[in-house]
Amino acid sequence: MSGKPAETAKTRSNMRIVVACSAFVVSMVGVSYAAVPLYQLFCQVTGYGGTTQRVEQMSDTILDRTIKVRFDSNVAAGLPWNFKPVQREIELKIGETVQIAYTAENTSDQSTSGQATFNVTPMSAGAYFNKIQCFCFTENELKPGEKMNMPVVFFVDPAIVDDPDAKDVTAITLSYTFFPHASEKPVAAVAEPVQDRDTL
Repeated sequence: MSGKPAETAKTRSNMRIVVACSAFVVSMVGVSYAAVPLYQLFCQVTGYGGTTQRVEQMSDTILDRTIKVRFDSNVAAGLPWNFKPVQREIELKIGETVQIAYTAENTSDQSTSGQATFNVTPMSAGAYFNKIQCFCFTENELKPGEKMNMPVVFFVDPAIVDDPDAKDVTAITLSYTFFPHASEKPVAAVAEPVQDRDTL
């Protein structure tokens, strides 16, 4: 009889351990799912990793100092598009709002959809590269043989001149990579390297 309370206590102890381990596993799974959107939010707020900023209005300050912006384009495997900037490079005043454009053409005989990812280099300039309008904000669909003009409206935040890490930046490269939309992308395409890099 004296052994039963000890066995019951041991069973309860084991159950606590099982519950604690299960809770830990569930919380780790939750953290892993939240990691990507939280990291993206962190990058958008801080400009970390060359992530640009999205804003709603133009800059109200224009400095008497210019900066060059170069444009780069890439298409990932699995998306039959020709994608390139209309202009390779422009020079603008810091704080000046400008519009440039890329073009994309579907070279296949069926409709395809793509989503663009983007960043700027040097990475220290990411927090100061502000986009007002960009094709990268949404998914893009092109019909067979269709060609589309894709505008980008942006400015370089005048606050860049007050940042010790970015104040000496004289040129920024804005780079886009178009990927097949997730619903169309073959599983094997995820591991394939980026093709058709349109270098400067």
